[in-house]
Amino acid sequence: MTSSGIRSLWLLKRLVLILGLSLGVLVFVLKSAFLQALLPSLKPGGPPPTLGGPVLSLLPEQRLRGLFSLDGLWLFPKNQCTCENTRSQGGYNFRSAYKESDLLAVNARRHAEYRHFQRREGLPQPPPLLAQPNLPFGYPVHGVAVMPLHTAPIPGLQFEGPDAPVYEVTLTATLGTLNTLADVADGVVQGRGQKRLNISTSDRKLLNFVLQHVTYTSTSYLHNRVDVVSLESMSAVAKFPVSIRFPVIPKLYDPGPDRKLRNLVTIATKTFQRPHKLKVLLRSIREFYPDLTVVVADDGNQPVKIDDEHVEHYIMPFGKGWFAGRNLAISQVTTKYVLWVDDDFLFTPKSKIERLVEVLENTELDVVGGSVQGNVFQFKLFLEQGEDGDCIHRRSGSFQPLDGFPGCVVTSGVVNFFLAHTERLQRVGFDPRLQRVAHLEFFVDGLGSLLVGSCPEVVIGHQTRLSVTDRELAALERNYSTYRANTKEQIQFKLALHYFKNHFLCST
Repeated sequence: MTSSGIRSLWLLKRLVLILGLSLGVLVFVLKSAFLQALLPSLKPGGPPPTLGGPVLSLLPEQRLRGLFSLDGLWLFPKNQCTCENTRSQGGYNFRSAYKESDLLAVNARRHAEYRHFQRREGLPQPPPLLAQPNLPFGYPVHGVAVMPLHTAPIPGLQFEGPDAPVYEVTLTATLGTLNTLADVADGVVQGRGQKRLNISTSDRKLLNFVLQHVTYTSTSYLHNRVDVVSLESMSAVAKFPVSIRFPVIPKLYDPGPDRKLRNLVTIATKTFQRPHKLKVLLRSIREFYPDLTVVVADDGNQPVKIDDEHVEHYIMPFGKGWFAGRNLAISQVTTKYVLWVDDDFLFTPKSKIERLVEVLENTELDVVGGSVQGNVFQFKLFLEQGEDGDCIHRRSGSFQPLDGFPGCVVTSGVVNFFLAHTERLQRVGFDPRLQRVAHLEFFVDGLGSLLVGSCPEVVIGHQTRLSVTDRELAALERNYSTYRANTKEQIQFKLALHYFKNHFLCST
């Protein structure tokens, strides 16, 4: 054979060898790809095993599915959820509700709204806080969470104690069960799927491999509970919390492709025995905002007919009450924000809704108030807790400036002219038992769940209190005045409501 032929044969053998090695690597990668996609945050720890040492591997997929499935669902953290066979399961593919040509723009709006929702909710949550490895354990200090009946990995578990002939480690849970993804003999791990998990091995690397893949499974349908898991070895004990809770489900509002104000804001008001005031308010709204939807809750005995295609007029039983009307009005709002106004307010060139929208779009605030002819009525709420009840303290003013918006502040309560996230307003609600004068009570109920701001530069006017010459209107005004103030009985009822409902002892 010529030298060129020998060289060609040598090159051919090298090519076959390279192809064989590449095929082997490809097979290995494909086998590993599933587990890496399934557990992106779980990386087998420690150096590779030495010759003659234990094989460090994870349980096969079918075994994992068997351990962590319920009602046909694999309740284990994955990068991506799937809804396979939605039609056969009586389900739906929600994305199919949109045309393919519209999805790009829809997804951009959806993503922007979701990011705004996450910012206000403090999401995404930071990763669990891990204690630095010390004698003898490394473990998570804070941030491990699992949904009810789901499974979650416990990150950061590590043994850093002194060498020993045999390592004995025990984990104990109270509200759930423990397991490990490590594929090891029953003699090494005992108590899989139980509240007490025992690990016993003479191999330190194997011990840490098992610990690095321990899981917690919620076994009861509990919500907003905390299980304290203990980690023990010899006389050393470490404890860490596991929160059992659902994440907050988003409630996003589509602002539409043009992001027009009418798709973002609805104006809401409650009216009673003052049709003439309501008409003036509506005329002033139309002067500046011709197409905004206005929701009117009316519990007067002579509701006036409103000829405006953008007004939704809801008639209530007579004298049903101030907060009942507020609840009805906001329950019908379908936009992201709702602007609350009284029926005797008056829109002016300074009543810039757009400014309030800008504030809520770019901060974590839930509510932002303006001023009524310069009256800001900002107040701070402080809470003192006690065994027999709490003390609520109101002080005028604000806590601090609102970052990014000069002239705006963070406070606890504002005037009756405010813009709010509709979903948050509906979540707190207005107690319908408060029929007449009530305002502070809403912000008390929202303390701890509403972040409130005030921007006095946005001003709404107030209709002047002129004497009414029309006899019918004068009679309505007199009738309204009789309902305007709280009676002694209603004040007594309000005090009892705070004592019982809010668990208050007193206020200052």
